[in-house]
Amino acid sequence: MDQSASHSQRRQLPAILRVFLVASVLFFAARALRAQEVPQGPQKPPPEHNVRRVGTEPTPPAPPALPPEEIIRRFSQKEDEFAAARPRYYYRKTIRLQEFGLDGKPSGELVITLEPKVGSDGKVYERVVERPQSTLQYLEMGPEDFQTLAKIPAYPLVTSQLPKYDLKYLGTERVDEIDCYIFQVKPKSVERSRAYFDGIIWADRQYLEVVKLYGKWVTDLGDMHTDTMPFSLFETYRENVDGKYWLPDYMRSDETLHLKDRSVPVRLVIKWTDFKLLSAASASPAAAPQAAQKPPS
Repeated sequence: MDQSASHSQRRQLPAILRVFLVASVLFFAARALRAQEVPQGPQKPPPEHNVRRVGTEPTPPAPPALPPEEIIRRFSQKEDEFAAARPRYYYRKTIRLQEFGLDGKPSGELVITLEPKVGSDGKVYERVVERPQSTLQYLEMGPEDFQTLAKIPAYPLVTSQLPKYDLKYLGTERVDEIDCYIFQVKPKSVERSRAYFDGIIWADRQYLEVVKLYGKWVTDLGDMHTDTMPFSLFETYRENVDGKYWLPDYMRSDETLHLKDRSVPVRLVIKWTDFKLLSAASASPAAAPQAAQKPPS
């Protein structure tokens, strides 16, 4: 090969390298773009609240201002007051079931709206006030599932039930701008006819009132759920109504529905709004509430 041919090849080599490098950059840029467009497997649904949960016991827990036994006694007395007041209030209850796709966004939904109604027997019942509309594809919950949810006690730690539980002081935490004492709650024994709470509660440090619960409900058959209801762990917030009573206003549970060929993130949210005193004969707001009624579910 003569010198002129060799010199020509050396001049062409950088141009070939430049073409190769440009092609490589375009190839990897295209792969990166496709990776951004296609979700990589199931993603957790975006949280609706900025929630901090207690997963382990603080070490060591700071000693409370009052003995734990006294704190428990006082908030249990408040639970008696709240449990007695709750049946006297009208509310609007919305049950929302959601399924989530690979992009973490809702892909199916069922919404049921209910309100309490005083029956001819003087008891309070719930009735559906809006026709449910469903776009759910995989989650199937029927009347039995909603009856199971209705059995969850709103106030598990009233004084009559307190002897059936073991409570352990864990420390303190701030919840929604409220400084709280934290207690672990476990049932001493379980039975079939009643669901018992197994989890954690937050009690206001100043007024000694339970403002939040997180845990599950158990019977002697295990965690309270049905074959078609995957939800077992529930997070419940309470709202101060009329400056007197802490009534449940938000309950949420996040689980995964495991199917043969996929796993679908699902969520249950129950909201109580529009609290007003019930009249003696209807669910209309009233100046004087009915004295004694069965608590609504």
